[in-house]
Amino acid sequence: MAAQSPAPVRDVARARQLEMYRRALGHMPGGTDSNFRAWGDATIYVDRGKGGRVWDMDGNEFVDLRMGYGPVILGHGDDRVDDYVNERMRRGVSFSLTSEDEVRTIELLCELTGWVDMARMTVSGTEATMHAMRVARAYTGRTKIVKFEGQYHGVHDYALISVAPDDMSQLGDPDAPVRLAWGRGIPDAVADTIIPARYNNLEGLRRLFEREGHDIAAIIVEPVLGNAQGIMPKPGFHQAMRELTEEFGILLIFDEVKTGFRFARGGAAEYFGITPDLGTFAKAMGNGYPAAAFGGRRDIMSVLPDKVSHGGTYAGNRVAAAAAVRTLEIIRDTDALDTIRATGEAIQAGIRELLERRGLAHVITGHPSMFGIMFTETDPSEYRDWANTDHELYDAIAVGMQARGAMPEPDSREPWFICEAHAQGDTVDEVIGAFGSALDAALEARARGELGQATAH
Repeated sequence: MAAQSPAPVRDVARARQLEMYRRALGHMPGGTDSNFRAWGDATIYVDRGKGGRVWDMDGNEFVDLRMGYGPVILGHGDDRVDDYVNERMRRGVSFSLTSEDEVRTIELLCELTGWVDMARMTVSGTEATMHAMRVARAYTGRTKIVKFEGQYHGVHDYALISVAPDDMSQLGDPDAPVRLAWGRGIPDAVADTIIPARYNNLEGLRRLFEREGHDIAAIIVEPVLGNAQGIMPKPGFHQAMRELTEEFGILLIFDEVKTGFRFARGGAAEYFGITPDLGTFAKAMGNGYPAAAFGGRRDIMSVLPDKVSHGGTYAGNRVAAAAAVRTLEIIRDTDALDTIRATGEAIQAGIRELLERRGLAHVITGHPSMFGIMFTETDPSEYRDWANTDHELYDAIAVGMQARGAMPEPDSREPWFICEAHAQGDTVDEVIGAFGSALDAALEARARGELGQATAH
């Protein structure tokens, strides 16, 4: 590929955002509506987004590689989606009655996945995983749920177990993982219903099922480790896990909140050739609008509506349902996912060339639409392997990229997300150029013994 021009460091304005940060601190913990957005006085306050780009309140422009942590599959402000939503919302937004857009959303979800028989909408991925767990417990009559270390399934109490520690020793012995609650306020009685396991470790999973399978309702899994730059399953892992769950009468929940309608039209289940029992969906299904759903086999979902509680004033609201209808139609009827894959592959190729030229050991993880860069000698297979990567170097590069007009998440656990609009213009070259310049700056800072500091030049 052609050599990329180095991206210059920009004079990034921050005055308006610092003022907004001080204002927000007066009434919002951390100055934001989410812990994940609270970056101290470096917190970004956004003004607008269009396509694959965002502008902050000071007018700084960035190629957006976060895409709202993955929902924006087509691009910010996509006219095809927004025009349809605007037309439908004028008929009213929230009735606590069911609209045709909701019915159509579920029909499209079932059509695209090919294995979901019945589903219901929620407002967020957190609600989707919470309800999927509840349905699994009700259907099986069992209590416990198995989840993998380092996997993120939302912010309800049942999900916040063994999610994202920096110190791997907190997870316990590799042969006997402990239940590590992420933050205070989670009752022990709740945490005790969740059993952590190690991703890609079939032997440990079999031992766990043999020991406690009689009380395990389901295992919930992100098909790739979305909270560790998209670590992929070992060949055959999902197939073997599917067979194990069937052997022990345990339900398999695919948490496709990040991978759904992104890896393929039918999500990761299609990509890996797996038929789960239940699935959860959000993010890409609404192109940024707050649309989510859970669904699965007809016999399992039939515990609703009479035997299991599910509701929500805003579940299936007109805005979310209309966005999902139009987004899923575009994914079904166009080559958007092919475009995203090709764009991601082009960015990966450019980054790989830069790293190989500098002789840096690395692994590019995940799928072209959702991938990460790990500085390591060996292929990572689970969350504990993240600790053995050079995340200090990665974080310095991510910070340096922001100063050069491209914005990945400044945390080496978060993957880059690619949208259809990233194929437009010179975006690919801009991203590669920003990465290369930030990489050189980080390596120079390391040579000076300054790598731990934010590197912008």
